[in-house]
Amino acid sequence: MAVQAADMALQSAMIIDDHPLFCDALSMTLKTITGIEDIATANQLGDALSKLDDGGQPDVIVLDLNLPDVNGLDGLIRLKTAAPKVPVVVVSSMADNRMISSAMRAGASGFVPKHSQREVFRAAFEAIGRGEKYLPESFVEVNDPNTPVTGKEEALQRLSTLTNQQARILQLICEGKLNKQIAYDLSIAETTVKAHVTAIMRKLGVQSRTQAVLIANEASFANLLPNGPDAP
Repeated sequence: MAVQAADMALQSAMIIDDHPLFCDALSMTLKTITGIEDIATANQLGDALSKLDDGGQPDVIVLDLNLPDVNGLDGLIRLKTAAPKVPVVVVSSMADNRMISSAMRAGASGFVPKHSQREVFRAAFEAIGRGEKYLPESFVEVNDPNTPVTGKEEALQRLSTLTNQQARILQLICEGKLNKQIAYDLSIAETTVKAHVTAIMRKLGVQSRTQAVLIANEASFANLLPNGPDAP
């Protein structure tokens, strides 16, 4: 039976969402539909990454994209870097086809619109438990698989190659911080920051910090939503 297979595969979960009531409701839903009892919660990405760094690797992560300390799909990309083998199910109210496509290309194993019925969550976690991906029934792929990679897709692919520390440094660069400030914020040497910045630019294929910021902005929500700057 599918539910039993999922119950055996998924014994622990981490929910990352900054709305306490939704966190509580989703925790109860997961316990009911999957039998998962070991559920950790985090209200921002930094808290979740700290728990992962401490060795708490759950069987599945549930992520809200709209967190106070991330921009666009940065949170998902950094999670996949920190826990590459853990499936991430995005649960978000931003559930248009373009956002779903981008989240899946950035490494998500499933996408569930935030206010879905319980049976939708059940289907999603049964699929994850079987090692499959899950997409909403209403989902329609934005781009044909044979179409050339777009600028946004290429940006996501490049960003996904960054380590967790590099992603944190890039986020601070996007906030306009200098190497000295970044070193202070992260409690590392300025020379270490410079080495990371060099590696970031190499991985992103750019020659300057400004170009690195442009790549990061290419993956922001504003460019992914249907009413974004380059919407048809």
